[in-house]
Amino acid sequence: MKRLTLMMMAVVAMTMTAQTAREEIEANKYLAGSNYLDYDRLFTPQALTPTPKGYTPFYMSHYGRHGSRWLISKDSYTSVVEPMQKARKYGKLTAKGEEVLGQLETFVKLPIPNYPALDGKYEGAQLRLGDLSSVGERQHHGIGRRMAQNFPEIFKAKNVAIDARSTVVVRCILSMVAECEELMAANPTARIHNEVSEALQYYLNAPRTGLVKTMGKKGREIRKQHNTRQQADRLMRVLFNDQQWVADNLKAGSIMYNLFEIATNMQSHDVDIDLYPLFTMDEIYDQWRTRNIGWYLDYGPAPQTGGVMPFSQKNLLRNIIETTDTVTQTQAVLRFGHEVCVMPLACLLELDNCGIAVDDLNELDKYWRNYRIYPMASNIQLIFYKPKKAPYSNKDILVKALLNERECRLPIKTTQYPYYNWAELRQYYLDKLDKYDKKEAEANVENQ
Repeated sequence: MKRLTLMMMAVVAMTMTAQTAREEIEANKYLAGSNYLDYDRLFTPQALTPTPKGYTPFYMSHYGRHGSRWLISKDSYTSVVEPMQKARKYGKLTAKGEEVLGQLETFVKLPIPNYPALDGKYEGAQLRLGDLSSVGERQHHGIGRRMAQNFPEIFKAKNVAIDARSTVVVRCILSMVAECEELMAANPTARIHNEVSEALQYYLNAPRTGLVKTMGKKGREIRKQHNTRQQADRLMRVLFNDQQWVADNLKAGSIMYNLFEIATNMQSHDVDIDLYPLFTMDEIYDQWRTRNIGWYLDYGPAPQTGGVMPFSQKNLLRNIIETTDTVTQTQAVLRFGHEVCVMPLACLLELDNCGIAVDDLNELDKYWRNYRIYPMASNIQLIFYKPKKAPYSNKDILVKALLNERECRLPIKTTQYPYYNWAELRQYYLDKLDKYDKKEAEANVENQ
């Protein structure tokens, strides 16, 4: 974990962008969606650095998040629709409130399945909770297509072996299928093996344990100090005509928070519904800042939680290293899971500034912005290069990292960015993992 000195802060701020987070969000409101950001609203094609002379790519190791989806929890939509329906019953909605409720009621009924709705209400949304959307499928088709275009030496090699693995969640499985369809279309000789099993969960979507679990509880307490849910008075006046009735009957902060979730996740669907105008830019930015801080504390390298949260992906990083150690021919290993894995993995790998420790959470938005790491369909690609001429050893292997298909820095020195010596990087990560394991072992002894 890189702790920021004042000089480092200035350098990082300059290298991140010429724009502040506020300016970026004003220019592209969809960024405020954090983990709901549509990949294609973030991704822009980037020319990749040519392969070093005398080398050829021969292996890709990958972890990718599922694509855009419907909201997940059973009250994701009802937590807003039901209070507003209650208000309508008592004549407490403004004209704008009636309009918004009508939009939501129409949306949550789409698409209507060919069988009865759950509990007789909210047919579409309640049966689609967590499902991959058409936008999400399209994202992964694009990623798979570009993989083959960017690295034909790997994906168009005759009879190339592609090992694709997914968590047991359906949206992840379908995301894997979408990418593999593109890879098979690009190379009909590819030998693609798909695997989905609870046996893979320990590294594809590991549960929290040890120090990570302990410090996660501390992080949730700290989050409460940076919560903006209560700043909802203006929005309540837009939606409801009786503010005393709202105070007596509704939880305004929760309605605002959940309505913002629905608004930002609309970009996951091919519908013409824009709820962003309900919020001022100050409200949009405050809602994003709250989530940015929350994700940093829960999964990032936050010093407030001891910098341990990225180690939730220690099993995944070990799997990446151990699998790479077995590679003897041109091939690819693709893993599919969730943002709660991609984001901490990016921090654990210290891609660009993902591993930065920021002591003042009120300054976090200057140095660490969640939307750059884990949009829907976010992915990390590690591409390995070997010398064209034999013989060569593992010490000759180079690696390049892509975060959301953009080249990024790695935490060791190199003279030929974005290419790094794999043997040195491998040892750096193993040392980092071993140091954490010792720290956790010591903590367990102290707690006995």
